[in-house]
Amino acid sequence: MLHPRTSLVHPTSSPFSRNAAAALAEVGLLHEVVTTAAYNPSNFLPWYLQPLPSKAKQRITAELARRTWIPPQGIPLRTHPWQETLRMLLVKTNLSQSLGFGAQGPVAWVYQSLDRHVAQHHLQNLAAVYAYEDGAATTFQAAKQQNILCFYDLPIPFYKTSRQVQLEEAQKFPELAPALQAANEPSWKIERKHREIELADHIFVASSMTQRSLLDIAIPLERISVIPYGAPVEYFQPQPKLDSSFRALFVGRVGPRKGVHYLLQAWQALNLLDAELLLVGVNEFPSGWLTQYQGSFRHIPSVPHTALNQYYSSANVLVFPSLVEGFGLVLLEAMACGIPVITTPNTAGPDILTDGVEGFIIPIRDVEALQEKLEWCYRHPRELAEMGKAARRKAEQLTWQLYRQHLANQVRSLLPNS
Repeated sequence: MLHPRTSLVHPTSSPFSRNAAAALAEVGLLHEVVTTAAYNPSNFLPWYLQPLPSKAKQRITAELARRTWIPPQGIPLRTHPWQETLRMLLVKTNLSQSLGFGAQGPVAWVYQSLDRHVAQHHLQNLAAVYAYEDGAATTFQAAKQQNILCFYDLPIPFYKTSRQVQLEEAQKFPELAPALQAANEPSWKIERKHREIELADHIFVASSMTQRSLLDIAIPLERISVIPYGAPVEYFQPQPKLDSSFRALFVGRVGPRKGVHYLLQAWQALNLLDAELLLVGVNEFPSGWLTQYQGSFRHIPSVPHTALNQYYSSANVLVFPSLVEGFGLVLLEAMACGIPVITTPNTAGPDILTDGVEGFIIPIRDVEALQEKLEWCYRHPRELAEMGKAARRKAEQLTWQLYRQHLANQVRSLLPNS
């Protein structure tokens, strides 16, 4: 009997989209993967880079590596790269800001272009299509007309929850409002999000936080599957710490949605000896805002993902005080490196760790709680090290293989004649 054919659509390469594709392929359900731009290191492209100067070649290779997507064996990977290539040119040449597209360029245009293309050219003879937020409205509408099941993957909380949290934050800190994106979503984009939710036959989420955001808008529980992402235990490993300084680490977009301003307040108030706060990630605060904390932290704007292991291993604790998050993959990366975490209930923290065992879960916006837990970590190095060992053990239980198994089983149960 032929397996029902399912196509997966995602505009970029990400750990969760690659593993979702692998999950469907492992049980014979995947027909093809459709994306914008994807890089396969084993194809001919690296050969064409050889004549370039070494610096240019390194920059291009690093950018391409972020887009690596090697499809499962025997599965076609369909790329439609032109809009994404233009977006990247605008960003890298700094034209994006001057043309009014913002620091990230016309992302919505890229998503919608791929969505329209899939609706027109990639729905033939399918049983189901598996697509992601902001890139599924037109595809789902066309799929419904052909009796194709619509599986929707929502990696972050539904916009109403995100918007409410960020509007509250913008009211508390008006100067940070420009950096709180969900508080400024245009009406047409919000309408698309609603349309995607309405058209979806089943919705896959990675955390109870995202599930709650859907229950809050009266989505029936039976239409939602919660499947936490996996820990990259194969390539993130514990390594010896090379110095004796206490180091608290944040990894991610350095901005108000991630609660970094609360972390900075807590750290500055502690004023610990022989201790460092290290922020790794792109600065999303308004220009010049971080200067008020100058000297109390170290900031590294961006590092290759493959280099993150050494940063995790240089830390005593990862602090991820996000206000609203679908799933903080950095939590599992740190845990895979044997690093305990401090996070909030509004991440996937409650889904993957036990408070006081692999780390701590504290309320959002709670500077005093941040201070208390950071100082405890500083004063209790032996207990903290045991927490790190527990974090690694927990990460070894929460693998991407487990994610793929659960996702494949759920999709298979929803497909007719599978």
